[in-house]
Order: sequence, then C-alpha cells, then structure tokens
Amino acid sequence: MNAPLTELKTQVASDVRHTHILNQLERKLLWLSAWMIHNANHIRPNLDGLKVGGHQASCASCISILAALYFEIARPQDRIAVKPHAGPVFHAINYLFGRQTREKMEGLRQFGGIQPYPSRVKDGPEVDFSTGSVGLGVAMTSFSALMADYTRLHDMGRVDLPPGRHIAIAGDAELDEGNIYEALLEGWKHDVRNVWWVVDYNRQSLDSVVPDRLFGRIEGLFRDMGWNCITIKYGRKLQAAFAREGGDKLRAWIDDCPNSLYSALTFQGGAAWRQALLADLGRSKARAIVDELDDAELAALMTNLGGHDIETLIETFRTAAAEGDQPTCFIAYTIKGMGLPFAGHKDNHAGLMTKEQMEQFRHGMNIRPDHEWDMFEGLDVPEDELRIFLRDCPFGTKLTPEGRALTAPVVSVPAALPTPKLAGRKMSTQGGFGDILAEIGRGQGELKDLAAHIMTTSPDVTVSTNLGPWVNRRGIFDRHTRNDVFRDAKLASAQRWGMSPKGQHIELGIAEQNLFLLLGAAGLAPAMTGARVLPVGTVYDPFVNRGLDALIYACYQDARFLLVSTPSGLTLAPEGGQHQSVNTPLIGMAADRLASFEPAYVDELAILLRHAFDFMQRPDGSAVWLRLSTRGLEQKVRTLDADAVIAGAHWVVPPAEGAPIALGYQGPIAPEAEAAFEELRAEEPGAGLLAITSPDRLHAGWLAAQRARRAGDRAARAHIETVLAPLAPGAALVTVLDGHPATHAWMGGVRGHRVMPLGPDRFGQSGNIPDLYRAYGLDTDAILDACAQALLTV
Repeated sequence: MNAPLTELKTQVASDVRHTHILNQLERKLLWLSAWMIHNANHIRPNLDGLKVGGHQASCASCISILAALYFEIARPQDRIAVKPHAGPVFHAINYLFGRQTREKMEGLRQFGGIQPYPSRVKDGPEVDFSTGSVGLGVAMTSFSALMADYTRLHDMGRVDLPPGRHIAIAGDAELDEGNIYEALLEGWKHDVRNVWWVVDYNRQSLDSVVPDRLFGRIEGLFRDMGWNCITIKYGRKLQAAFAREGGDKLRAWIDDCPNSLYSALTFQGGAAWRQALLADLGRSKARAIVDELDDAELAALMTNLGGHDIETLIETFRTAAAEGDQPTCFIAYTIKGMGLPFAGHKDNHAGLMTKEQMEQFRHGMNIRPDHEWDMFEGLDVPEDELRIFLRDCPFGTKLTPEGRALTAPVVSVPAALPTPKLAGRKMSTQGGFGDILAEIGRGQGELKDLAAHIMTTSPDVTVSTNLGPWVNRRGIFDRHTRNDVFRDAKLASAQRWGMSPKGQHIELGIAEQNLFLLLGAAGLAPAMTGARVLPVGTVYDPFVNRGLDALIYACYQDARFLLVSTPSGLTLAPEGGQHQSVNTPLIGMAADRLASFEPAYVDELAILLRHAFDFMQRPDGSAVWLRLSTRGLEQKVRTLDADAVIAGAHWVVPPAEGAPIALGYQGPIAPEAEAAFEELRAEEPGAGLLAITSPDRLHAGWLAAQRARRAGDRAARAHIETVLAPLAPGAALVTVLDGHPATHAWMGGVRGHRVMPLGPDRFGQSGNIPDLYRAYGLDTDAILDACAQALLTV
C-alpha cells in the first residue's frame, strides 16, 4: 500500500534534483558569458586600444530563458534565433554540449574567434539564424516556418525529420523595429504555424527604460494577428507570496510600479525595496510578508520574475507546446543584468564589470583562478552527472552527425534555357524574363526538375514584373486550397490564380523587407530542411533600397536566391523620379555574396538566367541579382561567348590593336550607344563597342587578380584586363548606363585608360525616354560629345 507513496517521493526527489542541475547550469552560463566578455576586454592583449565591448547585462537577462529552451524544451529539429546581445550565452551552451571550443570563446570579437553576434557563416553550423541586425532575425523565423511548410507540402526535403518549431529569443527593444509588424501581418495572411517568439522583457533599451505597460500594446497586436500571447511575469516565490494573506496588495503594488522605479530599486537592493514597500503598503497585511525577510531575501523575492524562474518557464513552454502549433508570443519579464553588480541600472546596456567586481563575482561563483574556462568549475553536481544530463537533453541529440546544417542534391540545369524567338522582334529584358520563366513553367522534358524546384515571390508586383504567365502555370502557394472566384464565375481575367499547397508562387503584400526575408529563408532551405529550393523574387528596382537591410542580412547568411529588379533607371520615363533608380548598380557592386548583372538583350539574359540557377547551387556561388528594364529593343540574332557574358563584358565590335578609343554600354541604353558608335567608327575605324553585362563581376575579378599577383601568381589576369588589352595605352573609354556613372569610373585604373563615364547622378522626373535621355546626358548626341572630347584630349 505504500508503493505509490514511495514512487511519489522518488519522483519528487528526482524532480528536485533535476531542477537543481538546471539551476547549476544557469550559474555556469552566467559565469561563462560574463567571463567571455571580461576576458575580451580586460585579460586578452588589446593591440589597437579600441574598446572591444560586449553585453554582460543583456546576456544575464535571458540566461534562464535560454537554459529552459536548450536544456529542456527544444528538440533537435527546432530552429532557434538567439537575440544578438546574448551571443556569448549561446556559445556557452554549445560549449557545454561539446559543440564549441574554448579557443573560439577566448577569441570573442577577435579575428578568427566567435563573432559579437551569432553568424551562420562565421560561427559554424550550430547557428540557425544570424541575428546581428536587430529585428530581422526574429522576423526571419516566421518566414523560415513558412518555407518549412512549403517544402513539406511539396514533398521535398528530409522526410525522416519531424517538423520543428521556429523560435526567436527577442530583446524587447527589437519590437520597436517596423519589420517585426510587417512580418506579423504577412504571417497572418499565410497562416504561419510552429513559430514561438520569446520576448526577453527586461524593459531596458540602449538609451532608456521601456515605457510602462508597453506589454499590453504588444499583447494586443499579437492577438490581433492570431497569435497566442502568454505573459510570464512572476516566479514561484512571488506566486507563493501572492497566495498568502495580503499577497494581493503586494501584487497590486508590483503591477503598478513604474518600470523606471522597479529598475532603480533592483539596483539599490533590499534596503531600498523595504523602504519603498513599507512607505506604500503601510499597515496592510502585506507588511507581514516583507517584515519576515532580511534585505537579501527581500531583494531575491522582489526580483523573482517569471523570466528568471526556470521551473515557471519550463512549465509554461510545455503547456504551450501541448496546445498545438499556433504561433505563440511569450512575454517573459526579466531584469537586465540579473545576478551582476549593475542589475537594473539604466546605464548597464554596454556596462562591463570592473576587475574588482569580477573578482567578487568569481568568489561568489566559486571559480578558482586559472580555472575560468573549466566546463563544470564551481558547480556542486558531480561532473559525470552533469555530462549525462547534458547528453540526455532533447537538444543534446544532434540533428545529423554533421551538425545542424543539412544538405540537398543539386538540381540539374539544362545547358541552355528556352529562349523566345528573337528575329525581328522588339522585346524588353523584363518581357524576355517572363517568357523564359513561363516556358520553364511548362515543365517539359529536361526542364521538369528545374521547374519543380523554382519558387517565385513578389511584393504585390507579380503581374507588373512579368511573373503572371509563370503563376498561371504553377499556381499560388497556400496551406489551404482556395478557388479562383473569377475563374469559377467564368469572368474574363488574364490571371488564373488558384491557390493550393502545391502552388509555387508566394504572393506578398507591399513590404520589401518581407520579400528579402522570405528570399533569405527560401535560400537557406537546403541547410534548414534538406530541400533544394531555387527562389526567384521580383521587385521594382528603386524599391530594393526599401528592403536593403533585409537583402544584406540574407546575403550575410549566404542565402541563395535570384533577385530580379525591374523596371529600372530613368528608362521608367513617365513613372517619375520617385520610381527611377540611380544607385542600384553601385549597390550591386558593393554587396557581398551577391553577383549582379544587367543585360541589354534577351540573348544575354537567357545566358545569365541559366547561370543564376546554376551559380546559386555551387559551393562557391552566391545569390544573383538581375537588373532589368521595360524598354523594348530590337533583338539580335547572334552567337555570344557565354563565358564573356557571365564574366561581365563582351566585345560587340572588337577594337583594332592599338585603338585610341572604345565605347561601352550597359543595359537599355544600347540603341543610343550603338547609333553613336556607328558615327564614331566613321572617324575612328578601329574603335570598339563593348557590351558591359556586369560591372560587379568585372570589378570583383579585377580585385581577385590583383590579390593573386600580390600573393605570387604573376600570370593571374582578370577578364576586364584581357578585354581592354587591345586598346592603346592612354586610350579613351567612354561608357554609358542608366545608373550612377561611378559604376564604370573605376575602369580607368585597370590599364591606365582615360574613362569618361556617362549616367544620371541625380533624381529624374517624368517624361518620355528621348526627353529624359537628352536631359540627363544619355542620348546619342551626348555620347558623341563625350567621344569627341575624349579624342581631343588623347
């Protein structure tokens, strides 16, 4: 009869021991994260004298949250974005799991060491999402969850892995970022599931204390978007106090306490808490709760918030997990700097412990000198028991033997893509793109596999960027089948947009940040889901700037996708200055892990589009950007050197050896350049006409060749060096593009030629193409004037 009681006692003892081990691991994470930053600032030699920095307080506020997730709740298939300033805690967790080295942690913020903020590319495969750009990592989890659904419903990826959650640990100040709410709305539209956002609600940002009752507004926004919203405000000690006589008064006092006062009292400690409480509670029955505690015990009680109580966190997470896949926001109340000497101080964001404070902290943590990096130093649990505990954590089981990064088979790309008939046709590169993609969309023959793996998306400009025919063939993706009402009613429409789980186009609202976050998530699908997705996103070229932060963020993670920006430049004509782009060619040159091109004709486009689908999949490849135009040009029937087109330039008319001048063009200015060249050649028969398809690839190749020569490879030559070699030393190179002239100005440094670059360097205005080209120096006369000036100064 006593067996059940004995079993209950055994289970209670086991649970108590389990919680104690978790508490010990929390201590270790607090120590390692604080020491890692201290070592970088005060122990390691500082060769340049610059502040190294770090965020000890921001790490401390989310220790319990991360411990609860990684040591108890998260499963191997879950994907987690850790708030930027908690990077050291994340690395400490991996250190305890045996997935991070001491040497890397000692090198925090040092060349070759771990990054200040978690980085997929530089910190290794244990990082699911780079999170250095505030707010973007949080929103990325929503789009990653959408892509997980997409690949599963298309029967792609790893069938042996169960669906995972996409979890973000967010700083409360990250919720000030507008892209968070754009992503929330888009997630609601697409019925995104299996997303958790855990807000480290310490109510302190870089410069200030967060306004009171902000959580109420946050909670309302999430609920309006269909999220479950759970507030984790009080730990078990406070909950027990509230259950006592007078506890309701204490709870009301805390609920009404301004954030700034709460922070100040936390920093001041138990005596300050007592004075404030007794002054306000007076002779109420809550006073008995306060009077029986000494100052240290009172401070511990008043700072026992839910975000620091690992048992409360685990119980809350488990309950939410059992309730299903509804997206959930947890608002976990915490104290910035919890457990550190500057806890609660409003200036603690970038605060660092002094050497004296660290010595006191070391003593309190029972860390012996020269044992700071020992994995289990200072803990009161035997090492073997801790190792077994960590081994048996759900997250302790590796997702794959290689780590968290999966791989996907390469999709075969035909040697040539189907190209529309060009002879005698007038066509724009945007139109050519739509035609080629639509033909791929037929999915016939050797195009079948390629078509099945392409996913397109656009921020409400699907039709106006010529994706319509592709969508008609492949459908719109939706987790639920939805009929095309116009089609069902037999109403005439060029768009046949039925929605189903098998659709291959994801339609977005007008929010360019969302476009690039989705492209980033889709471009990481091979590593995240084991599915090869070839994402293609279209957007108006000037509005690349509106999503630029998210574009750079996606490239920083080495996401692979094809960006098609169209229409572009002044060539938009009547659209006006606000829709005309000037700087995007320069962005294409400067952006890392993004190869940018601008073809003038459809035959060049076909080569580059085929190259993009291949290059996106190469280990040494990257994302690709095609800048296109709506200007129709008379198409050419010719044989092109595909390698030269991809390398960035090819001679339309090669120059004679020693020629004094050549004319180069990029994009839709081709007809004006060609007309100018015909007149130029009448005076200079040896002149050359150069088609520039990618100043980005030309410049990158030139830099690479220079580096190779400096490293001892004297034979290294860049494509642009070979291209310009026939021109005479000191020859003139006149260039023109519908973009900033600095895009070509660097070419003068290749072989010492004098470059006269033409292109708009200011906002345009409405008008027709002839008027605008004349006004901004892009027409044939302006090009000839530049050639004449160049020849006069030879």
